[in-house]
Amino acid sequence: MRTFGYLTSCLLALAAAACSGGETVQSAPASSARGGGPGGQTVPVTTAVVEQKPMPLDIQVIGSGEPTSTVSVRAQLTGELTAVNFNEGEDVRKGQELFRLDRRPLEGALLQAQANLERDMAQAANAKSQAQRYVDLAARGIATKEQVDTTRTAAAALDATVESDRAAVENAKVQLQYATISAPLSGRTGALMVHAGNLVRANDTAPLVVINQVTPIFVSFAIPEARLPDLKRYMAAGSVKLAARAPNDDHPAAFGRITFVDNQVDPSTGTIRVKGTFPNQDRRLWPGQFVNVVVTLAVDPKAIVVPTTAVQAGQQGQYVFVVKDDKTADLRSVTVARAEGQETIIREGLKAGETVVTDGQLRLVPGSRVSIKSGPGGEARGGQ
Repeated sequence: MRTFGYLTSCLLALAAAACSGGETVQSAPASSARGGGPGGQTVPVTTAVVEQKPMPLDIQVIGSGEPTSTVSVRAQLTGELTAVNFNEGEDVRKGQELFRLDRRPLEGALLQAQANLERDMAQAANAKSQAQRYVDLAARGIATKEQVDTTRTAAAALDATVESDRAAVENAKVQLQYATISAPLSGRTGALMVHAGNLVRANDTAPLVVINQVTPIFVSFAIPEARLPDLKRYMAAGSVKLAARAPNDDHPAAFGRITFVDNQVDPSTGTIRVKGTFPNQDRRLWPGQFVNVVVTLAVDPKAIVVPTTAVQAGQQGQYVFVVKDDKTADLRSVTVARAEGQETIIREGLKAGETVVTDGQLRLVPGSRVSIKSGPGGEARGGQ
């Protein structure tokens, strides 16, 4: 019992010494939320300055070029093709001779029709003279009324024959004109389907050549039906601008104007077809070519703009981190009007000149201290 009491006394003494005579235990420092990232370090970020500048309200879609007019050239009579007076793929002007058919049978038909006309004109003149003589004889009681009527009828019939002959002559002249095929419009020729020496037939299914008018040219595209009210409103105000550019084209965009809006929405796609007319004097737009179309409805002259990468989405909506003068980050809720490519227009929440974080937001909390990264791709557009 004495041994047990001695051990108990020693244990109590050691415990008291540990509580009073040893090193005082201090609590670990709490990580300050305003101290930055893990361990209280500053967070490296990239930034950009909020800008106020004109920004277009536009619709960007894919369209395709269409010729303003297309003509399939065909022969209107059957005959041998004797000459082709153009090279396929070249420009032709309206009225330019393209093809020539064998004219000899047509010239012979015209001469025959003219001869028939001259013969019948002579016979008609003789019939009129006879009718007049019988009128004189009847006045003297030598000829009967029946004879007078007969000669008059013969003269009238020959007059009708003369008119028919004149029509035949005109028809022969028209047929002869068909032997020369001219361009009905100015444009660009396609592939030549028939060469000289071939027999062509009237109104054959295969055309001799197809001509497309490419100056001016149409660009056809479709816009979502939800944007149709905006399009009509701004078209009525006269502020709509239309631009088109072929993919991989480094030249400035071609500008035109909207000349056609379809009269119904396509229910299968929920879009409506629109056409624009472009002068296309430099031939940079081509029929069947896909082009990038930008319909600028209006321009906001004082839009608040930030890089799209600065805008984040959270449970409470969209927000950005704003870098304050003391190099700490402040979370700011924003209202986005729309995005235009790599830039976003802010309706509410920011003002021009403020600095926003464009990269590094995942390590930030409100009040975090930041350091702005520098170097290639990391320089702020203002705000160190």
